[in-house]
Amino acid sequence: MKQILIIGAGFGGVWSALSAARLLDMHDCNDVAITVLAPQAELRIRPRFYEADVHKMFAPLDELFEAVGVRFVKGTAMAIDEQGKAVTYMDSANQKATLTYDRLVLAAGSQLMRPNVEGLSRYAFDVDQIESASFLENHLKALKDQPYSVARNTVVVAGGGFTGIETATEMPARLRSVLGYDHDIRVIVVDRAPQIAASQGAGIQPSIIDASEHLGIEWVLDTSVTSVDAGGVMLADGSRIEASTVIWTVGFRASALTEQLTSVRDAQGRLHVDNNLKVFGQDFIYAAGDVAYAATDDLGNFAAMSCQHAIALGRHAGNNVAADLLGIAPTPYRQPKYVTCLDLGAWGAVFTEGWDRQLKLVKQEAKELKTQINTVWIYPPVADRAKALAAADPAIPVA
Repeated sequence: MKQILIIGAGFGGVWSALSAARLLDMHDCNDVAITVLAPQAELRIRPRFYEADVHKMFAPLDELFEAVGVRFVKGTAMAIDEQGKAVTYMDSANQKATLTYDRLVLAAGSQLMRPNVEGLSRYAFDVDQIESASFLENHLKALKDQPYSVARNTVVVAGGGFTGIETATEMPARLRSVLGYDHDIRVIVVDRAPQIAASQGAGIQPSIIDASEHLGIEWVLDTSVTSVDAGGVMLADGSRIEASTVIWTVGFRASALTEQLTSVRDAQGRLHVDNNLKVFGQDFIYAAGDVAYAATDDLGNFAAMSCQHAIALGRHAGNNVAADLLGIAPTPYRQPKYVTCLDLGAWGAVFTEGWDRQLKLVKQEAKELKTQINTVWIYPPVADRAKALAAADPAIPVA
């Protein structure tokens, strides 16, 4: 029995498994097994971790994998042996074990980087993982038990990128739900850029500025956080902000497993892959999701660390590892259409198309689309074999 091993049960890993199962099913192939190795048999809906009730933001995978004939192994990958075609992992009993493969899909995702900023690891929160986002939520709920102070009612969000903006614009409603509507609150975004949301492009910037003004969100620009303590942050410009809640949203990097491969990586640690998502320099390893540095078109654009790209990358990587074992032609990855849908809290949202982010929808119209994306589109299919396999076709456009 030949083995396809997929590391990771995020968007890239789940869709890799479904797509591989689909192609094998189409060719009535019964001598290839698919195994997913991950810490939990659940797809964690990471794009929603800035929201409240984060402990609900996951989709169980046991029934889905069973329906399509995918084996799940609970464990954390520790080492990849390229020559031996084996992966060492720590199992649920905290014991080392090994899985072998004929083809490997690395879909181990990414994580927020915490630089060596004084006090950051001890005092700052984040919304990167479901555990850390839940820790933040519990902290917010406990604020009502603290005596009033400016610091208690202030949240500092370090970083004005996509995650920082969504986290900050959701925060006024979350704070008021805890503290009540008769309290003055402050939400402050600290960003190195000289302008508000400079990295988001000229088309989307006015909407972010308008939403910030509407929601009362302050921006402190052209500086950065240099230290964090229990009572607030110090900034590079020498100023201090008193705050009981500091949320770090700056800097993401691909899984450290990428560093074990003798392959080229980009500045974020993502593996360079060919058009079929095979890792350059590897004969038996493919990459999907946030660990893949993959060209989306012939114009110089590359997949972002987003579920929009991870879903399509997974559908192609799974299809292509199966095609490799079947001896048939692969399906080259291409995803020329790029969209963004940025949640802006109670103000609404903003939807753009194209890498130049041409504005298409704003406020309530965009919010309805964002809600549809977050609650329906990015969730895995139901545990029905025919429907799940059909949904894994790499020809299906994601955006």
